[in-house]
Amino acid sequence: MEQPYILLTPGPLMTSETVKKTMLRDWCTWDDDYNINIVQDIRARLVSLATKQTSDYTSVLLQGSGTFSVEGTLISTIPANGKLLILSNGAYGDRMQQIAEYANIPHDKITWIESETVSPSKVDDYLSCHTDITHVSFVHCETTTGILNPLQEICSVVKKHNKCLIVDAISSFGGIPYDIGELKIDFLIGSSNKCLQGVPGFGFILVRKEALLQCKGNARSLSLDIFAQWDTMEKQSGKWRFTSPTHVVRAFKQALDELDEEGGISERHRRYQENHKILMEGMQAIGFEPLLDTFLQSPIISSFLYPTPSFSFNSFYKELKEKGFVIYPGKISEKETFRIGTIGEVYPDDFKRLIAAIATIDVSKNLKGNGSQK
Repeated sequence: MEQPYILLTPGPLMTSETVKKTMLRDWCTWDDDYNINIVQDIRARLVSLATKQTSDYTSVLLQGSGTFSVEGTLISTIPANGKLLILSNGAYGDRMQQIAEYANIPHDKITWIESETVSPSKVDDYLSCHTDITHVSFVHCETTTGILNPLQEICSVVKKHNKCLIVDAISSFGGIPYDIGELKIDFLIGSSNKCLQGVPGFGFILVRKEALLQCKGNARSLSLDIFAQWDTMEKQSGKWRFTSPTHVVRAFKQALDELDEEGGISERHRRYQENHKILMEGMQAIGFEPLLDTFLQSPIISSFLYPTPSFSFNSFYKELKEKGFVIYPGKISEKETFRIGTIGEVYPDDFKRLIAAIATIDVSKNLKGNGSQK
């Protein structure tokens, strides 16, 4: 069936026809046709994508959305006598706090406004004064706005204080080059359906082996115990403790093959940057103002301010959808915005067509009260 529109979102996102076609067959989790080293192959390839220090790291696959893997990591890594520091400048940093509260994990949080990056110097000062902190977590690309937090600088400060480092890289891994071994990241969390361009269904944790071994017995959940999941996968040739998301796994292997064909993460990053450049230049030429300064902006998703106080996003969204493009509403509290993603199986020509489509829309007609609500 033909796709009626292009998804310009941070996930779920556009996938290739070949990725989708791998899901047209049903698989038995125990049969060699499905299980012949596919999970172990995926786990090893993820580690190789993440670092040159492959012997120091391993990976854990976990059913569910990226948030399941964030929760699994937090509830499995922090012991009863530990304390977490959460660095937050958006909804997904705040979600870490919700997880900590649900699981009764002792924690502190430093908060920045949504249009500011996490400040390494402030983190440095806080850790100098609060020696009871054992773990630090933050989001690399905060898709609330599209802001890119300074990964290298934050990692350097956290490791200077010898804290366990947890990074939510769900929106950035596979689309922005970095080496988690060089950054000394202990736990990095990703998802099957973001920059790696698979479909939703599981997340993964790339973890320093020494740090993972310290997680045994910490988990505050049965199904989200990442140590138990890893232990089973290690000892039983990639077996999942509970039902494997077979269709998603096969699709993900195809997606990894296609990443290799594209030239790896550096080439995918180049494409996303070109997508983003065309989007930003085109939107500003039309008259839309971006929320963030250029130096803060990721090539993952971008926020744009409403052009007028009376602008109706719903009317604009529906008209643009009819032209073949689906975008995202805003998520920040301080200003009225909407968002456009530049990742997935989308290319520069798609964004040239998007800009041309938006240019034909009379924004003055997209007003609150014109049959739509904000």
